[in-house]
Amino acid sequence: MQTIFIQVKCELGQAYKVADAAIEVEQVSEVYSTSGHYDLMMKCYLPADEDIGHFVNESIQPLAGIRDTFTIITFKAFN
Repeated sequence: MQTIFIQVKCELGQAYKVADAAIEVEQVSEVYSTSGHYDLMMKCYLPADEDIGHFVNESIQPLAGIRDTFTIITFKAFN
């Protein structure tokens, strides 16, 4: 299992609609509203063999209201 975070910049006035659509994507576990350069942050769990680029390009970026994304790939979780 691999964990990634995707920061999302939305079209003006679309953040809540994007969040509602994103949480329906199976691999998206959490969606947060954020301040700063991006409007939302998504936490996603992908199978170890799933291509991150294809997932972002095919499952996240096509959602209506998304203007830009920034993907953060994680290595290790500290407990």
